[in-house]
Amino acid sequence: MTAPFKHDYPFDPSYGYDHAALTRVEAPPPPGDFEAFWRKRYQKALALDPRPSIRRTHGGSADLAVMDLKYRSTQEATIRGWLVLPRSGPVRRALVIGHGYGGRQGPDLVQPIAEAALLFPCFRGLSRSAKAPISQDPQWHVLHDIDKRDDYILGRCVEDLWLAVSVLLALFPWLEGHVGYSGVSFGGGIGSLALPWDQRIARAHLLVPTFGNHPLRLKLPSVGSAAAVRRYAEAHPEVLATLAYYDAASAARFVSQPVHVGAALFDPAVAPPGQFAIYNALPGCKQIFTLDAGHFDYPHRADQDQALHADLRTFFDGL
Repeated sequence: MTAPFKHDYPFDPSYGYDHAALTRVEAPPPPGDFEAFWRKRYQKALALDPRPSIRRTHGGSADLAVMDLKYRSTQEATIRGWLVLPRSGPVRRALVIGHGYGGRQGPDLVQPIAEAALLFPCFRGLSRSAKAPISQDPQWHVLHDIDKRDDYILGRCVEDLWLAVSVLLALFPWLEGHVGYSGVSFGGGIGSLALPWDQRIARAHLLVPTFGNHPLRLKLPSVGSAAAVRRYAEAHPEVLATLAYYDAASAARFVSQPVHVGAALFDPAVAPPGQFAIYNALPGCKQIFTLDAGHFDYPHRADQDQALHADLRTFFDGL
């Protein structure tokens, strides 16, 4: 198979996989204590009071009000972001919306669902939650404490997501059972790691999710954070033992909620086999929207984005 688009990368971002081959990519088996490792972390995070603080801003739109938000996460980390609410009418459901490795400069005011509270956290070390010694550069952020299984930054960002759910339920306790998650790229991978253990999240969308099938993705050339992990692993092969606990495809095996995945056939930053490994591993109710490419501009991208958003409105109507 040849790459479907002209590009300047020194490798093929479709990696020789056609759609049929992608549907056969499996998730690596998790370590024996994988489930216990994550459930213990979740219980510790669940016991923490996030102490949310909200300040009204002058931004927003005619229909949506925007508030600055901060809350406490594990290790006394302060997570900042935004809470977006409808200016009128009831709040019947909520979404936590995770960002990619580019961070987030503000909330998205194109409301994916009606009558919803939308929480846009900046994961620790990034954008509004930047704090030394964590680097904001994706190629260094992804390596922060990668040599420490219990402290690796990906696990801490999963905890930030769990605490974001705690914030929503503290502010809107009547929304129990009606909280969803939507995450792209980095946020998609964090979502896959978080979902199995947090049944407060009723359903989720993962768009071009990363961190799927580390043993395979470390063999594939790429750009961005994945390339940084690949270089590190070449010099420190023992890191595979840590990464086994942070494999989004392995985690997907344990997911029980309905999940919608947007997966790309061509992607220089998040290799498609890793994306499909996550989707393929999901054991329960799942849907997939196949994109021509991810992390890459291409013809008809706007049309596919529009179709995807329509798909998601229907999917999240179930919240």
